Amino acid sequence: MTSFPRFDLHESSYAIALMSNKTPAWREAYAEILDQLVDRYRTHWSAIDWNTQFGEDPDKASYPPHFARLIPKELWGEYETPGWTANGNDPRYPVQLDPLGADAMLFFKGWFNLVLGIHAYVSGSSKWENTWTMCGVDDHLFPWKHSKLALTLEQKFLANDGQGLH
Repeated sequence: MTSFPRFDLHESSYAIALMSNKTPAWREAYAEILDQLVDRYRTHWSAIDWNTQFGEDPDKASYPPHFARLIPKELWGEYETPGWTANGNDPRYPVQLDPLGADAMLFFKGWFNLVLGIHAYVSGSSKWENTWTMCGVDDHLFPWKHSKLALTLEQKFLANDGQGLH
């Protein structure tokens, strides 16, 4: 589940935040690195699962045996493995093209928001408050700002009387 390209992005940002505290003279270099992490987070590949996994997993009946520990025995072959994002799987929520605007995938929005926050902390810059684009399904581009992402994440968490998506 942590094999998607985005994991390298947000997990690398943690070390940069720590290093910037220990060696503040290098903050400009750290800010450049974080800019590149944010740039990569905006690409198709960071949200590859959301951009390519639609509905039910057609391979769920043929998962490798070591996945058995992730799925209850009585649901084997009928239940997607953790990590299957299933864009459009719920009739209330058809396929949503924008991974940041979508009702689901809060974890993705949270990690991306964290990387943007680390960038702001390390650099002191509000660069990502300028409009930038996020790549979604079929390479559609969607306009975003850091504050818009943070607000969207909050709204999604508080939806349905604090129950979230479900």
